[in-house]
Amino acid sequence: MNVQVIMRDGEAEYAVVPWAEYQALLAAAGANAARPSIPAVESSVQASWRELREARGLALEVVAREVGISPSYLGLIESGEREASEAIEHGLRRALGVKLETGS
Repeated sequence: MNVQVIMRDGEAEYAVVPWAEYQALLAAAGANAARPSIPAVESSVQASWRELREARGLALEVVAREVGISPSYLGLIESGEREASEAIEHGLRRALGVKLETGS
């Protein structure tokens, strides 16, 4: 794995990996991670990402960091100016503790 470590005040603060490796890590985490019991959001409920985040008392910056996007980009997604990719939606569901009901 090709990782670049960014240091601040002599301590590792960020790890930067190539996009393909990041996507592989996301896929592996999704396939192998233990799934905690989390509330489902029915497909008929059209709650916005902002409403979900605020209902959980989470700051935009915290959720964006967990998803791996900038706070400004998350703001654009929440306002409807940008559409979240499937990978970002997956990250948002994970960060907000929401699972998608498939109806099966």
